[in-house]
Amino acid sequence: MHTFVVLAYKESEYLEKCIKSVLNQKYKSKVLIATSTPNDYIYDLAKKYSLGVIVNPNPGKGIGYDFDFAISCGKTDLVTVAHQDDIYDEDYSYHMVQAYKKYSKSVILFSDYYEIRNENKVETNTNLKIKRVLLFPLRCRYLSHFKFWKRFVIRFGNAISCPAVTFVRKNINTTDVFKCDFVCDVDWFAWEKLSKHKGNFLFINKKLMGHRVHEESTTTEIINERIRTKEDYAMFQKFWPDCISKLINKFYVKAEDSNG
Repeated sequence: MHTFVVLAYKESEYLEKCIKSVLNQKYKSKVLIATSTPNDYIYDLAKKYSLGVIVNPNPGKGIGYDFDFAISCGKTDLVTVAHQDDIYDEDYSYHMVQAYKKYSKSVILFSDYYEIRNENKVETNTNLKIKRVLLFPLRCRYLSHFKFWKRFVIRFGNAISCPAVTFVRKNINTTDVFKCDFVCDVDWFAWEKLSKHKGNFLFINKKLMGHRVHEESTTTEIINERIRTKEDYAMFQKFWPDCISKLINKFYVKAEDSNG
């Protein structure tokens, strides 16, 4: 019913920890590796843990295309694209499957999360508090299928953490979820698109996975290059008039330092 597709890129020192975490689930999900950068390091880890590796036949198009490819690799009802630097608590897949059984018309299922900084578990900080406030309406599952509330929780920023999301394959177009030219706000772009679909944005209010924040992460690199500022502005324009978009975006420029 559920598959973890570990999206591997080059030679991450954290990849093995991610693999161990998705194999150590109470609910035994299927696990496989998808990559656009095949190498001996990935193949050796796959062999060590008896995992299949699926190589993207059309690499180099962009992050969004890589994510869509990863989703397409999973053939079960539910697919989680596991980010190679992150870890998943042993109850993650169990809660996703149980939620799906009750709300099978969901578009996505997702949990709260904590951060991992210098190998320390950070359960709350300013960034996490803001996201939890934005997601508060979706604690009421009755509201989670209304378009207004699905869009409300993402109109002030990207409150949904991409690695915490499980996709319900039958309720989405698996080849066109993340596809865009963005390099940072790829996931926010996807949630905005999916918010227009019928079905729930089902929020599980439990910290079920850890998102690693470190200097070599793609997010940190992008923020340092200020690419994110331009993409944030483009996203705000999908929800707000131009004058308000500019105002909110100025606030976010100051908040970007939370990443590191």
